[in-house]
Amino acid sequence: MTAQPDDATLLDIHQRMTRIRIFETEAGKLMEDGKIPGALHLYVGQEAVAAGVMAHLSNADWITSTHRGHGHLIAKGGEFGRMFAELFGRSDGYCKGKGGSMHISNMELGMLGANGIVGAGPPIAVGAAFSCRFKQTRNVAVTFFGDGASNEGSFHEAANMAALYKLPIVFVCENNGYGEYTPQANHQAVVDVADRAPGYGMPGAVVDGMDAVAVYEAAGVALERARDGAGPTLLECKTYRFFDHVGVRGMGLSYRTDEELAEWQQRDPIVLFEQRLAELGVLDPGAALAVREAVAAQVQAGIEFAEASPMPDPAVLLDDVYA
Repeated sequence: MTAQPDDATLLDIHQRMTRIRIFETEAGKLMEDGKIPGALHLYVGQEAVAAGVMAHLSNADWITSTHRGHGHLIAKGGEFGRMFAELFGRSDGYCKGKGGSMHISNMELGMLGANGIVGAGPPIAVGAAFSCRFKQTRNVAVTFFGDGASNEGSFHEAANMAALYKLPIVFVCENNGYGEYTPQANHQAVVDVADRAPGYGMPGAVVDGMDAVAVYEAAGVALERARDGAGPTLLECKTYRFFDHVGVRGMGLSYRTDEELAEWQQRDPIVLFEQRLAELGVLDPGAALAVREAVAAQVQAGIEFAEASPMPDPAVLLDDVYA
C-alpha cells in the first residue's frame, strides 16, 4: 500500500496544479484574442489527475497524452516558454513549432506526445512499457485518455496486450463525462469505465478525480504494482472540464447546463486542495497566494519568450518529420 503523501509531496502537487491552471487560463485568453492560431483543448478543472499521477514519475518514466495534453506535459516538468512557443508555432517550441497544441512531445521528459487522434495514445504507451520490460528496468508507462477514447478499438487492443504480457503500464481514464459534446450515458452503456478492466484480466479502480490526494494514492498503488512486475491497472478518475471542449467559450455550451457547471465548480480541485493544506498547516492562504503570483509571473515571462521566438524557416519544413 502506497503511503500517504508527506508535506513536501503535498506542496509539490499544489505547485503542479497551480502551474497547469494559470498556464491554461492564460493560453485560453490568448486563443480568444486570436494571438494563438488554431484550437486549444484546455485542461482547467482536471488538474488533480495530472498532478496526482505525475508526482510519482521521473523523466525515465513514459507518458502518452491526448488532444487535451498541455496539463500532462506541464505536470511532468514542461517549461512555460517552450510550451507557449509551440502554441505560437515558433521555432523555440518543444516541437520547433511543428506540433502545435495537440502534438507536443519531449523525449527528455518522457513525454511521447499529445495526440489529436482520439485513442491513439494507449498503443504507443504499451510499446514504451514493453521497452521497460525488455530492458529490465523499474520504469513504467502511463497513458492518459478520456471516456470517449475508451470506446476505441485502439484502447481495447492495448489493454489486451498489456494484460497478456503483464506490462508495466497504468491506463488512466480521465472521465470528464463527455466525449467531445456527447454525454457519457449517450455513448456507452457502462457507468464506470473501470468495469471494463476485469475483461482483460487487470484490476480496475474508480477515484475522485477532483481530489488530488485520492488520485495520488490510487496512482501510487497502480504504479507500484506495475513496477513490481504484476502488470497493468485501469484507473478511472471522475473529473470535469470547466471550459468548453475547445477554448474558453466554445461552440457547444448548450449541451450542458449552467447548474451542472456551477455544481462541479464548487468542487474546484485547487480550491479544495488549498483548503485541505491549510487545515493540515502545510500551506496557509497567504502562502498559496504567493505561489500563484510567482507562477503567474513565470507564465508571463513564458509568453514574452514565445512572442520573441522566431518563426520557423520554411527551409526546415521537413526536418525532424521523417526518420
